[in-house]
Amino acid sequence: MPKNSQPTIAEDSPYLIDEIGPDAKIETAIEVLGDPSVQSPLLKKNYPCFVSDQDRVLVRISHESLKKIFKEGSEPLSFELAGPRQKIYFDPTKVRSAIVTCGGLCPGINDVIRAIVLALHYGYGAQSVLGIRYGLRGFIPEYGLPLMDLTLQAVNRIHEYGGTILASSRGHQPIDAIVDALVRMNVSILFIIGGDGTFRAGVKIADEIKKRDLKIAVVAIPKTIDNDIYLVSKTFGFDTAVEMASQSIRCAHVEAIGAPNGVGLVKVMGRYSGSIASAATNALREVNFCLIPENDFDLEGENGLLKALEHRLRDRGHAVVVVSEGAGQRYITGDQVIRDPSGNIKPGDIGVFLRDTFREYFNEIGMTAFVRYIDPSYIIRSVPANVDDRLYCANLGQNAVHAAMAGKTAMMVSLWNDRYVHVPLASAIKQSKHINLNSHFWLSVLESTGQSSLKNE
Repeated sequence: MPKNSQPTIAEDSPYLIDEIGPDAKIETAIEVLGDPSVQSPLLKKNYPCFVSDQDRVLVRISHESLKKIFKEGSEPLSFELAGPRQKIYFDPTKVRSAIVTCGGLCPGINDVIRAIVLALHYGYGAQSVLGIRYGLRGFIPEYGLPLMDLTLQAVNRIHEYGGTILASSRGHQPIDAIVDALVRMNVSILFIIGGDGTFRAGVKIADEIKKRDLKIAVVAIPKTIDNDIYLVSKTFGFDTAVEMASQSIRCAHVEAIGAPNGVGLVKVMGRYSGSIASAATNALREVNFCLIPENDFDLEGENGLLKALEHRLRDRGHAVVVVSEGAGQRYITGDQVIRDPSGNIKPGDIGVFLRDTFREYFNEIGMTAFVRYIDPSYIIRSVPANVDDRLYCANLGQNAVHAAMAGKTAMMVSLWNDRYVHVPLASAIKQSKHINLNSHFWLSVLESTGQSSLKNE
């Protein structure tokens, strides 16, 4: 184990980290633009928390993994610990940074932008920060989008508002044109706030920069309300999303018990991952059926959802159903695949489908039921971050600045095993993160809802 390493041992995470198998091929080495030779201005401020590249955080933390490591004497897989370095690569008085936000909205984006600007200004004395408008299209001259000068005054109160002060967009843009724009603007550091699609573009941008032998750092901050980015314990905005989803579920429960055979149906975001639905179900424990993309279900048949819902109503007189937007897609889209401008599969509206299906089923069997449907999706993603997410966003932004000033590139800042770490972007985009149906987390959902497998097999 490297000298001064700081491994962390944790129990099963409430934030859905899948066990990384012993044969997983994960690259953990971080690219650097060159040897850091500039003394950090933080030294003059007697900053007490410097770290080095030899400080590491274990990737695998299970007891069995540790036993195997120590028995074989092998080098454990570990991430580079995030934090300020005593020697940095960029001269703070000459560096110019740019920030771009891409993809869908998420609580906390403005908090990350503000944290980056404040850390650059107060920590390093780097005052030139550009905001790129409307995602990656802001780099492309044909769109004619103006830049935003991210001064201290410009970011003074943006954390009080939802969305992003820079606005966002989806869709591919030519990588060579993006790098051309970075060169024209004399940008040394590019901060990218986005999800896996944005990160794939980030890898290509970093590759093009390397191909041209330019000294431009690309540092990413993981953003997706679905919490499905690989090698991140949770993404910012997720706690806020769960809190807001819980409020909608509580309202659905009130509606359900307010009518004979009332059904409260809530659809939440989650195209490929049921993180929000599952966490909100666990948080509130008033849900009777939690439907997620990872766990397929049958509608009809003796063990299907409709029969289970009927039994619940006959037994208790009300029910609450929470569904992720990506669940049950085989009932809506079939073999048809629709994609958004970024190439992501666009799910059909499972909420409306279930609402209509429930009503039709109970009409057919001659049973009176009142279905109340709530879709808070755009409300959830557009609100300001809560206190926990604000603290998280501040740490992500600050650590992104420390990494960038040290010349780190083609990487993202991640929270892993309760430590902030550096993860290569190439590793982060290898796959998406999903709920492990064999985990304690999903077992907790089943124990809370009491639902069966909802399958006829």
